[in-house]
This record gives sequence, structure tokens and C-alpha cells, in this order.
Amino acid sequence: MRTRRAFITLLGGATGAWPLAAHSQERLRRIGVLLPATADDPQYQAWFGAFLKGLAQSGWIIGRNVQIDTRWATANADAVRMHAAELAALAPDVILAPGASTMGPLLQVTRTVPIVFAVVADPVGAGFVESLARPGGNATGFTPFEYSISGKWLELLTQIASGVKRVAVLRDSATPSGAGQYSVIQAMAPLLRVEVSPVNLRNAADIDSAVTAFARSSNGGLIVTASGLALIHRNLIVKLAAQHRLPAIYFERAFVAAGGLIAYGPDQLDQFRRAAAYVDRILKGEKPADLPVQAPTKYELVINLKTAKALGLAVPDSLLARADEVIE
Repeated sequence: MRTRRAFITLLGGATGAWPLAAHSQERLRRIGVLLPATADDPQYQAWFGAFLKGLAQSGWIIGRNVQIDTRWATANADAVRMHAAELAALAPDVILAPGASTMGPLLQVTRTVPIVFAVVADPVGAGFVESLARPGGNATGFTPFEYSISGKWLELLTQIASGVKRVAVLRDSATPSGAGQYSVIQAMAPLLRVEVSPVNLRNAADIDSAVTAFARSSNGGLIVTASGLALIHRNLIVKLAAQHRLPAIYFERAFVAAGGLIAYGPDQLDQFRRAAAYVDRILKGEKPADLPVQAPTKYELVINLKTAKALGLAVPDSLLARADEVIE
């Protein structure tokens, strides 16, 4: 408990400007951080913590040679736009921006302040960079996967729940990656003899009504594609899947830790550690345009056996052998 309180205190202190230590002779550099969540969101706390740790490992000491201006913008689009404009007006040396929901608003208000993004699924399709190899503008960063992983989600779902014949695909239709992920799943569906249908993520009420309506017919399952909105509503989605006895696969282990069945995707903490390394390079003089967008280096398969048992599923030994983590 003491550790958690200390960590929350650290995050709270990062909300404003960190004071300059009186004894420091170094020029104080300034980093802006725009987070599309509330300050008590445990997932974003962990991601932000990984970023701060990465900065420290590169020699950046808060209050001595770096100052961090953090905005917890919630998931509200208007709030994100407002905080994006605030951060850009501060003219920091670089801004950290996780997800497409923060990148779009930031690029609308600045094309000069360097931006490092994490977990942006399709930065080229979204127009954030010119190409992965040569970003070309003021932004670069880390993409969580290629679209081909979406087909893997459908394959894994049918392996762990062979009776699934209908799949609802929860996606954020407001981002290019939402449509792209669904298209790959849709193309894979006939090969696995599964019928798929999209469910657009908007708000909690829409998610509840759409999943409830889908569950009225038998042999259903869920695929929750990667998006910030899905992560914000993860507890509701996991609850609905359990309530309606729908086997579901997710893109991030946080869903499985919350009671979801299975997840497959990149190690998101690693994305933020690597983002800190790019911020370090920019602070030392490199340009975002010259730093290629990087793909994940670590993927993880996580299975919740307790949830499988509650759904009456026997997890194949082949899946258990491949799992990086099994929650019992």
C-alpha cells in the first residue's frame, strides 16, 4: 500500500511544473504529457510510470534538468483538445502523446513542437507521419501492432471457444485503425466459418445495449480491438462478457487481469519505456522526422483459467503451453 501511495504521489506531483533545484547549473528542459484518462486510472498510471522510469534511466532528473507538465485530459474529446492547446502554448521541448485520440488534436495546434507517440495503431493512415521509415514532420513514435494481428485474435478466440460461430467486434470507428482492424477480421471470418459484425464504441450506454442485443442469440463471442475507448470502458466490457457468458479476446492484459478470458498483444509498458528513449534523443538534439516509427518487440498471450472455468471452457494444452501468463 505504501508503494502505491508513493507512486500516486509521484504522478500527482507531475501534474504541474516541477521546481528547479537551487543547486542545479543545467538548463531545465520541458516535457509535456497529454494523457486521455483520469489521474486515478491504474493502467495509465502504470504506463506513465514506465515512461518516467525510462527518463530517469537516461539521466533526466525531475527538478534538476527536466520539468514535466502533465495534463490528465479524461477521454472526453473536447477536454483533450483543450489540454492539447494548453500544452502546445507552453512550447515544451517535446510532448508525449499516447493514442490517436491525443495525436490528432495535438497536430491540429502545432506542427513545430516535437511529439513522441505510443500505442498509435496506424500513424500513416491517420496522417500523423508520412511513412514509418521517414516520419517527415514533427511526430514519431511507436505503433502497437500490424493489422495482421487482428486475424490472430479471431483464430485464438475460436481455439479457446470452439463453439463460437458469431462474433461481435468492438471497435472505435472514429479512428482509421478501428476500420482497419475490423477489415482483417472480416476477411479471416469465412476461413474459420464464423460470422462477424461490428459494434461501434461510443459510450457506456451504447456498449451495454449493443452487447446485450448481440447476446440474445446463441454461439456468440467478442473481439475487443485496440483503442483508447475500449481501455477506458474495460471494466464494463469484461462485466458484460461475463454477464452474458460470451467468450471474449482482448488486445491488452489489463482486460484479463480484470476478469476477461484471453488477451494477445504487445507489451504496452515496453512502448512507454521506448518512448522515453525517443524523448531523450530529441532532448539531445535529434529530430522526429529522422527517427523511424518502430513496431513492437514484445508480444504476450495471457489466459484467465478462472474465467474459462466459469464459461465451461477447457483451454487446449497447446494454448496453455504458449501462454506468457496464466491467471488462476
